[in-house]
Amino acid sequence: MWGVSMSLRTSKVAALLLLSVHLLHASALPAASSYEFNAYRMQQYNLHQDKHGCRGAIVVAEARSAVDTSLTRRCVIMKLPDFSTERYLEAKKQNAAAVLILLPQNISSVPEDIVQGFMVAESQALQKETLMPVYVVPEDDQLLCMYEEVTQAAATKSASVLVRVLRSIITTTAFQILVSSSSPIKPITDTTIITLEGVLPGAGEDPPTIVITAHYDSFGLAPWLAYGADSNGSGVTILLELVRLFHHLYSDPRSQAPYHLLFSLTGGGKYNFLGTKRWLEENMDHAESSLLHDNVAFVLCLDSLATGDELFLHVSRPPKPGTPQYSFIQQLEQIISARIPWVRFGTVHKKINLQEATLAWEHERYGMKRIPGFTLSHIENPKSELRGSILDTMTQVDIRKLKRNTVIVAESLARFMYNLSDKGSAKDMQVFKGSLDIQDNRLSALMTMITSVPRAVQLMDREPEHTLLISSLEQEFKHYLQQVHRHTFHLDRRDPEITFFDQMKQPMMMYRVKPATFDLFLGGCIAGYLGIVYYAIQTFGNVYTKLKATVKAKHQ
Repeated sequence: MWGVSMSLRTSKVAALLLLSVHLLHASALPAASSYEFNAYRMQQYNLHQDKHGCRGAIVVAEARSAVDTSLTRRCVIMKLPDFSTERYLEAKKQNAAAVLILLPQNISSVPEDIVQGFMVAESQALQKETLMPVYVVPEDDQLLCMYEEVTQAAATKSASVLVRVLRSIITTTAFQILVSSSSPIKPITDTTIITLEGVLPGAGEDPPTIVITAHYDSFGLAPWLAYGADSNGSGVTILLELVRLFHHLYSDPRSQAPYHLLFSLTGGGKYNFLGTKRWLEENMDHAESSLLHDNVAFVLCLDSLATGDELFLHVSRPPKPGTPQYSFIQQLEQIISARIPWVRFGTVHKKINLQEATLAWEHERYGMKRIPGFTLSHIENPKSELRGSILDTMTQVDIRKLKRNTVIVAESLARFMYNLSDKGSAKDMQVFKGSLDIQDNRLSALMTMITSVPRAVQLMDREPEHTLLISSLEQEFKHYLQQVHRHTFHLDRRDPEITFFDQMKQPMMMYRVKPATFDLFLGGCIAGYLGIVYYAIQTFGNVYTKLKATVKAKHQ
């Protein structure tokens, strides 16, 4: 009987070993053993003497979950809900080798609180420099498989020591993340900033000038993923629609207003409005015939106007009664109160602080040249994270509210320029209607064109798609405006204000590997199985004889 029991136990052990070997091979994820994809590095730039973003690019490290307790010399894998200021700082504190953020393909499916939380962490991460490489990559099946595996591995660490050891030996799959580069990160020496300028001449002799401007560049954690829909694709879209509307009015001498309209699209808005600064210097210091030399009624800057039920007019100094600025603000208030009373409107006064490294709004660049101006935006706080995020995509845009804000700006300008209030026109009189109606499909088409490529300054005028976008914006100007000019400003390493760096887009490799302990365990399993088989063969005769005798005894 002992022999029979021993044989049965031996058979069970052999079966378990066979099953373990089978499970080891069956536990493989659908993720490929090696997988190459593009990863987008965190911003790196110097503004004056301040350094921002990540200084590292090379990664050779094992992937780990953000909830893992040991992150030292590991590449921390995070999905959108995982990325917070606390976890980012914890990764830095533990000297993590890198951070890899997986960006959802469909931002609209992400809950609003997660979007807001990510934007806050994103903004705070960009305020300081770090040597730790930080990459962002759009999610796909292979990367999600890796994420699930490292997350499960981290979850088992709360189990008993025996379970953790067995699982780490038998089932753990290690993912190695690799970004290699044969050259160090270098400053970009040929950055250009392009500003477009066009004019609709006003009626009369030497009429005053109204400047309408918006910056077109975008900003976010990773330049290659910064599409800037609300900030500031919306401002560009409204400006282009104003160009069309007032072109139709100015094309008839009888409806030509006694104001020059100067439209400008500026670059470098996300970097202290550097393009605006250079454009102003060129116009005021070198161009004798510039419309900016004198007799400027005001400058209206359009910034982030695609969502929200609030509008704020940001000013450096409160305009005095009787000035053009004061009259225009009155028209804004009347249009909103008469037609859209649910929109909260307010004026935000902030003095220009020359001690700060960066300016808050574009109109401050004009204010430093003693040109009166203001910025219209649904954002109240100039330091809001909404003004620069890779999550600022078309999913954040409400075309209805973009159209509403376009109507507010267009009608307010028209009432001011044609002095309709003093002429007794009703407050709810609509100027832009019929053939001049503001159309949803045009606004959508303009927004789609503007957000079709990332518009970070480092990328503009480099790739064919970026060159095509600038050309498309220029053609929009030329279709409606006279005296259209393209101004190109070159930045080089000698420029004291801003320096950009290369290697913003890198090929990244993911490798699936088993730990060395797995090979040892597998070898032990095979050796044990062969030993059991050998033992069974050697003792088979004795076991068979005893089994036969036992059966014979039962029959007697």
